[in-house]
Parts: sequence; C-alpha cells; structure tokens
Amino acid sequence: MIAYDVVVVGAGISGAALAYFLKKGGVERVLVLERGAPASGGTGKSAAIVRQHYSTRLMARLAKRSVDLFRAMPDELGQDGGYRPVGYLFLATAENAAAAKTNIAMQRGVGIDTTWLDPDVLAARSPWLDPEGVAGAAFEPLGGYADPVQSVEAYLAAFQRLGGELRTRTPCRRILRADDRIAGVVTDDGPITAGLVVNAAGPWATALARLAGAPLEIRSIREQDTIWEGRSGRDLPTHSISNSLDSIYVRPQGDGRYVVGRGFPKAYEEVDEDNYKATTDAEFVSDVQTRLERRIPPMQGARLIHAYTALYDVTPDWYPFVGPRGDLPGYVDFNGGSGHGFKIAPALAEELASWLIRGSVAEDFRQLAHDRVAQGRLFVQSYGGNRG
Repeated sequence: MIAYDVVVVGAGISGAALAYFLKKGGVERVLVLERGAPASGGTGKSAAIVRQHYSTRLMARLAKRSVDLFRAMPDELGQDGGYRPVGYLFLATAENAAAAKTNIAMQRGVGIDTTWLDPDVLAARSPWLDPEGVAGAAFEPLGGYADPVQSVEAYLAAFQRLGGELRTRTPCRRILRADDRIAGVVTDDGPITAGLVVNAAGPWATALARLAGAPLEIRSIREQDTIWEGRSGRDLPTHSISNSLDSIYVRPQGDGRYVVGRGFPKAYEEVDEDNYKATTDAEFVSDVQTRLERRIPPMQGARLIHAYTALYDVTPDWYPFVGPRGDLPGYVDFNGGSGHGFKIAPALAEELASWLIRGSVAEDFRQLAHDRVAQGRLFVQSYGGNRG
C-alpha cells in the first residue's frame, strides 16, 4: 500500500485549491481523488459570482483574500482562472439598507474597497435599472465573476507541477479506520493509507462522512439557473448583481449573456444528490424572466440560451464546515459551501492548509469546524440564506 500524507476526496474548487496550498506549503505526498472529472460537481455549474459583501468579519476577510488570490492566479499558478473584475452591486431594500451600510463599514475595516450608492447616484450610474423601491446599493469595483472550470484547472495544473497526484474517475468506496482514527480510503484499485483524509466531496460529502462514521448536517438542495442573451443595441448592465428586492442574481457572461437565478428568500428543494431532476422547471424559467425584466427593463425580449440544475451543499447556518474534528483524528471537513463555496474557496483552502501543516489557526477561522454544531456556536448573519 502506498502511504500519503493527505488524501483529498473531491476535485471541485475546494479540493483543487487545498491540494495546491498543501503542496506549496511543503506537504510531500498529496493525492486528489475525483469520482468523475475535475469540476464536474457543484463547482462546474456555479454562477461563480465574486463578491465581498458579507455580514460577518470572518467571511468578509476571507472573501477579500479570495479576490486577492483570484487576481494573482496568472502569476501564482501560471494560468488565468477567468476572474473578471466587472464590479458587483448589492441592491438594497428599505428593510435591509441599514444593515448593508453597517456591513460596508465593517468591510472597509478589513480593507475591502466598497461604497454605498444613494438612489440618485445609483440611478445616474445605472440607466438600465428600474429604481422603484431601491433604497441604494453597495458597490465593489473588484467584484465580478470568474470561470469555475478554469479556476479548478489552474489549481490542479499547479498542484501537479509541484508533484501532486490526481486520479480522476476514481470514487472513494470505503474509509479505512485504525482504532479510533481515520487511516485512509479504499478505491476500486484497493486501499490507500493516509495521515489525513479531507472530505471535499461537495453535495456527496454526507455520504462520504457516513463511511467514516461521522455525522454531517448537510442538505443537498436543487438549484436552478438560466442563461439569457439580451438584445443588441440596448443599455445592459456590466456588473454582477445581487438584487434583494426581486430575489434574483445576475452575472454577466460576456457577449450580452447573463447567468440569472433565484436568491433568498425562496423555497429550497432538498433532493437525493444521486437521483434528482437535472432539468429546470418551466415555472421557474418564467418566474426568473418576470423578475429580471421587472428590474432591468432592457432585458425584455431577451433570448433564453440555456437552463440547467445544479446542487448546493447546505449547512444549518449556511456557512461551510472547514477543519479537523476534535473527536475524529485523521478526518478533515472542507464542505458545505451553501452557495458561497466558489467565491471563498481559495482563501478557505489557503488557511486550512496552514492549519493542517502548522497545527494552529486564527480563532475566528476555527469556528468554521464542524465542532461548532455540538458547541451550539452557529453563525448569525444579517440577511438570511446564503447572502451571508
């Protein structure tokens, strides 16, 4: 049996970034196992909006660090991750405007470039917007989006150049235990021993944790998205947008196309991650179109290009589970992205790698560990759902 220092299960953005930072940090033997192809799970279908507008200091500083890491990818990894700083807008209601302004002050305190736009300023800068009911907006010039597949490919390529090993189409069948600790995994090719096993399996993380005999309070939520193409010659938005008035998000894709989906509050449909409807509902597409055209009138008559379904892996407080467990040596969580996963994964991976290598971590980051469930230390946010 070949012994590895770390086996990472899952080659989405979390597993790929962590594997890279482990190798960069000097871990000698790191193996990534992926049941399909890289980014073939939740990551590949992510809307991949990049933003820093969060209501807790921890998440804000992680989001800022992730922006730094997305910007640095061409130099750091030798490949572009598709990051495009087209700007990000959070459209506020009268009910959440005060919280948004408070959060902006906190975000500035951790170094985020963000500002509040009063309704008249917003309207002057956004001629495509129907301003009715909009109480103002938070704006980040470095927000925008990235390409989720390109980002994963960039991390994995750099990981492999550093000597890391990637095995695709290799599902984890069992977890090895040695007395009271996790000691490795079993694939179709046989057992693999490891000092640490990292569960970065996204929506399939609960099934993997079950193999380890570990509880994991994650729901697999069916998430529908659409892609629309606006008519040429119209004044269309250039920013990524969280529209809290109409509960949708809008992310430019280039060439007049936009990814559009529903945001909080909405109904959440829990599904079996291995048996769910992978196509969209006609009612959903019609509803999204209505909400989109209401707030952005120039998108009236837009053409539907594509509609698809992805999965969110959602925790009880909508913040991820990241870190080792106090009662299960050898096992590490990196799952439960809850719709935040892509945009904060680089910073999470960097800090988790440091924790695993050095054995210590900032106290606020430690709260992300699954141990917070038993301790009753769940996160509380300003907005609800995965707005953070």
